[in-house]
Amino acid sequence: MDLRIQRSVVSHLRTRPKVIEIGPFVAGLDPDTESPFINYASPQPGVPITAADVTALISAFTEAGRKPRLEYVTSCTPELENLLVTAGFTVEQRNQYLVCPSDGLTDSPVPQGLVLAEPMTDPDRAAVVAAQNEAFGDLPDEQPEAAVARMRRSQERGGVVLGARMEDGEWVGGGQAAPPNDGVSEVAGIAVREAFRRRGLGAAISAGVTRRLFDRGAEIAWLEASGDDSWRVYERVGYVPAGHRLYISREW
Repeated sequence: MDLRIQRSVVSHLRTRPKVIEIGPFVAGLDPDTESPFINYASPQPGVPITAADVTALISAFTEAGRKPRLEYVTSCTPELENLLVTAGFTVEQRNQYLVCPSDGLTDSPVPQGLVLAEPMTDPDRAAVVAAQNEAFGDLPDEQPEAAVARMRRSQERGGVVLGARMEDGEWVGGGQAAPPNDGVSEVAGIAVREAFRRRGLGAAISAGVTRRLFDRGAEIAWLEASGDDSWRVYERVGYVPAGHRLYISREW
C-alpha cells in the first residue's frame, strides 16, 4: 500500500502547471501561488538518492522562487530524511495516513436542511473555498482566484469537488479529491464552518467525496487526519490507518 500511495503522489505532482524532474525527485509547481502546500516535491520510489540530488533539488526550488519542501511516504525512501536534515531541512509533521478500499465505504446521511452538491460555476467554487478557509481558521496564502482555477482544473481532469450548502444556497463546507491515478486518489480539504459542526456534516462530506471517487472507477481513497476528531469521523465512514508520511522543508 505504501508503494501505491507514493506512486500516486508522484503522478499527481506531474499534473501541476510546472513540473521539474531532478534526478529521483518530481517537483510540482504552480506559478499562481507561492503556497508551500501546493509547491513541493516527492521522490520516485526505488530510485537511489544522493546528497548531490538533494543539492540540485534545493537549487531548482530556489531558481523557481519557491520554498524547498517535500511530502512523501517514509517507508518508500527510508534513507532520504537523513540526507535532507544534513542539507538543512526541518521536519514539519509526521502523519499517519488512512485508506478506504472501494468495498469498505460506509455512507453517512446528510444533516437535515443541508444538501451536498458539486460546484459547477466559479462563483460557487469561490464560495466553497471561502467556507473551507473559514473552517480551517487560516488566512489563505494565495489569491482566491488561484484556488478557484486549481479547483476547476481538477474537476476537468476527473477530480471530485463536493460542497455542502443550505437550502437557501449558502455554502457551509466542502471537500475534494484529486483525479484518480492508477485507481488511487487523495481526499483532502474536508471542512465545515463552526456553526454547522457536531451534526454529522463532516462525515457526510467525507463519504460523499469518497463515494463519487469510487463511482468514477477509483479503487482506493486515502487521506490524512488533522486531529482526533477528524480521525474518528474518517474511521466512521470506513477509513483505516495505514502507513506514514513526512512533511519536511528548508528555509530559503
